[in-house]
Amino acid sequence: MPLFRRRRDDGSDDEPGDELVEGTAGDSGVAAPTAGRPAGPWDVDDVDDDEVQRLDLGALRVPVPDGCEVRVDIQDEQAVAATVVDGRSALQIHAFAAPRSEGIWDEVRQEIADALRSGGGSAEETDGPFGRELRARIPTAEPGQGQMPGQALQPARFIGVDGPRWFLRGLVTGAASTDPNQARTLEQVFSHVVVVRGGEAMAPRDLLALRLPREAMAHLAEQQGDEQQGAEETAKPTLEMLERGPEITETR
Repeated sequence: MPLFRRRRDDGSDDEPGDELVEGTAGDSGVAAPTAGRPAGPWDVDDVDDDEVQRLDLGALRVPVPDGCEVRVDIQDEQAVAATVVDGRSALQIHAFAAPRSEGIWDEVRQEIADALRSGGGSAEETDGPFGRELRARIPTAEPGQGQMPGQALQPARFIGVDGPRWFLRGLVTGAASTDPNQARTLEQVFSHVVVVRGGEAMAPRDLLALRLPREAMAHLAEQQGDEQQGAEETAKPTLEMLERGPEITETR
């Protein structure tokens, strides 16, 4: 999982493979909203003059406040989400295509609540800093108790914002899901995310394509090359193998 981090010490470089949109962040790493739309998250057309540094992931540009790190979630070799980690809390962000004429958060919120309740969890609608949200408890497997779901309920918050032809969903877990003070940094991150929808036609709810920064892609390619080389060297017969007689070695 590619990782990007900003350290709290002044003057420290972002690492590894960061690609930040130019600008200067304030002391907290997140600046005040710009004029245009009344509140973030922002469409790319609304932030031409803002001064927040963001990690450029293609369809998402994500702030990385001091002391936080961003993990890019990969599924089937495709970047699908960004997760911002702040101590014991995390915010996972997905961006979707949406219809031009109407938002989809009301419908998606109901579907999430129904799925949680039918799976043994709970969900309650409430007002939050981004409008209506879900305070949820998600069934999870308790460590050391096997893999059966429903043995423990993890608190979480689902937040969402409908933008121009896009929808942004956030999942807050950890301490920030129940403690407003712990949630402040991640809420600021979500409010300053920039969505780059693009002009191509897409079906509603299709994931917007994310990409890794160039440095991260090079780092992953190097890692994969090292792993492949290591597997090939492991598979080569050695003198010790030949002396012991025929053996079959499987490397995964």
